[in-house]
Amino acid sequence: MEDIVIRYIEKPHLRNVIFIEGLPGVGNVGKLAVDHLIDEIKCKKFACIYSKYFPPQVLVKEDNLVHLVNNELYYWKSPKPDGNDLIFLCGDYQGLTPEGQYELSDRILREVMQYDIKQIITLGGYGHGEILKEPRVLGAANNKENLKMLKNIGVICSSDTPGSGIVGASGLLIGLGKLYGIKGLCLMGETSGYFVDPKSAKALLEKLTIILGIEVSYTELENKAKQIEEITRQLREMEKNKRTKTSSENLSYIG
Repeated sequence: MEDIVIRYIEKPHLRNVIFIEGLPGVGNVGKLAVDHLIDEIKCKKFACIYSKYFPPQVLVKEDNLVHLVNNELYYWKSPKPDGNDLIFLCGDYQGLTPEGQYELSDRILREVMQYDIKQIITLGGYGHGEILKEPRVLGAANNKENLKMLKNIGVICSSDTPGSGIVGASGLLIGLGKLYGIKGLCLMGETSGYFVDPKSAKALLEKLTIILGIEVSYTELENKAKQIEEITRQLREMEKNKRTKTSSENLSYIG
C-alpha cells in the first residue's frame, strides 16, 4: 500500500469553491460541526482517503461489517449563480505522527486545489479545561482581510488566544494554504475537552453559516447537548455522593 491512497467515487464540476475541514480533535467540535452540516445540506461523498498514517485498524459497524479507517471528501453545489460550492473534509482520525500530519495535509490540500479553491476554513476545539455554559468562538487567519471579517461577526481574535498555537490539520491546512497563495481561516469553539461537545459545535456553526451565507437547523445538536448535560449532571451527583459517603465514614472513627 502507498503512504496515501485517494479513491474517487466521482469527480464533480465545482466553482468558487470553499474547502472546509472538520476532523476529530479536542471535544470533537470540528468533526461534529462538519458532520452536522453535511447531513443538513445533503452533501455528496466523492472521494475516500486511506493512509498508513492512520491507526492500523478497522471499525466494526452495527451490522458487524468492517470499515477501514479513512478520511472522506464531500461536495455541495450552491443553488445561487454567484454562490460558493463547498468541499468538506471529514473522517475517523487525523495522522498519528507529525510526519503523517504534514503528509496528509499537504496531499489533501494539493488534491482539492484542482478545483481552484478560493478559501480554506478549518474547524476545531479550543480546550478550556472547564465546562462552559456559553462557549465562545475563537479565530485565526493567514491574512488580514479574514481577520477583519472574523472580528466583524463576533469571533474572538486575540494575540494570546490560543496561546499554544493550532495543532494538527486545522493549523497545517491554513499554514500550507498560505504557502500556496490561498486565503484561510480557523474557527475554534471553546470546550472543556472532557466530552464530545455539541454545544460548542453549535456555537461554531452559527459563525460558519454566517460566513457561508446558509441556514441550517440545530435541533440534532441541541438534543445531543442535552444528553451530554444530563451525563455531566449524573457524574457530578455521583462525585458529590461519593464525597459525602467518604466524609461520613471518616466521622465514624471519631469519639
